[in-house]
Amino acid sequence: MAGIYVHIPFCKSKCSYCDFASFPDKLCYAESYMACVYREMAKRKDELKGYEFDTLYIGGGTPSVIDEKYVAMLLASARKNFKLSENAEITIEVNPGTVSAGKIALYKKCGVNRFSVGLQAAQDNLLADLGRIHNLKDFLSCAKLLKGENFSADVMFGLKNQTAADLEKTIEIAAEAGASHISAYALTPEDGTPVYTDYLNGELPDGDEVAALYEAGLKKLRALGYERYEVSNFCKKGRQSRHNLNYWDRGEYIGFGVSASSHINNVRFTNTFDLDEYFKCILSDNFAVVDSEKIDEEGREEEYIMLRLRTAAGIDLAKFKSLFGADFKAKYSAQMKKLSGSLDADEKTVKIKDEYLFVQNSVIVEFFD
Repeated sequence: MAGIYVHIPFCKSKCSYCDFASFPDKLCYAESYMACVYREMAKRKDELKGYEFDTLYIGGGTPSVIDEKYVAMLLASARKNFKLSENAEITIEVNPGTVSAGKIALYKKCGVNRFSVGLQAAQDNLLADLGRIHNLKDFLSCAKLLKGENFSADVMFGLKNQTAADLEKTIEIAAEAGASHISAYALTPEDGTPVYTDYLNGELPDGDEVAALYEAGLKKLRALGYERYEVSNFCKKGRQSRHNLNYWDRGEYIGFGVSASSHINNVRFTNTFDLDEYFKCILSDNFAVVDSEKIDEEGREEEYIMLRLRTAAGIDLAKFKSLFGADFKAKYSAQMKKLSGSLDADEKTVKIKDEYLFVQNSVIVEFFD
């Protein structure tokens, strides 16, 4: 099984923290862009004919900002060119204020069965500071349209002037609105984004304050019946994101559109982040790949360790041996001994202890020294 990712880079406005390839002033190019995505899919048809795709994720940007007919055509193109599993998980990211009952009805009609909603915070002042175009009322209206659907809500913590009570209230509201999955991400101030200025000015919470916010959010999520299956992802029983699980299992996936990344046959490659360059490549009947790397066995092993230790399940020792021909505990005995206080190990798995999962990078790095 493998996954498909499609990047739709258009949005109404650029959020203050956004470092993704997104273009708020170029929505007029949506029709031409989507035509190029369909064309890019067709160009990959032959090389991927042996694959069956279990997930398809439409991200951005704000995919729900473009006309819904392009999403319908996108899914038709995916089915025409690739083998999609009968029960494939098909997700689309939507933002409050950019959806309607008619839009959601068409998404569902063409096969979308999972929605990812960008809530971020339930406090209008925090949303305004982030540059979000919606308010709490807009989110509640969006959630009402999705009532009974399988949907996830994105929540951010570590925001300027955010309190633990703010985060807990945001989680409560997402849960009450019907979200079966909640992704809770720490704000990452990237150089070049407006929020980076807040970081330079010391206006964002420090590392200890962010960790405290995460702990408060974790307790609230657990109290509401959400189980953590990856450091930033929580869900009701059986509602994990299959698409993301594939990433964390070092699975294969193909990306389409500007800035989209892929992992096929142990090669990782990424499309250009430049919209004009993407158009030029695809319309010239070329691929838009600007970065490609063949991952050797050592690199594959390192990736597997890094990705699996982000998850609550950790490393499956039998699978590790089948993939890399080595006994994990024996090969990394020195690290296991040094990290004994941070790891849980039994005859089947090695995983980071629950209380250390948020700071997993400080544990994982020890395996690569």
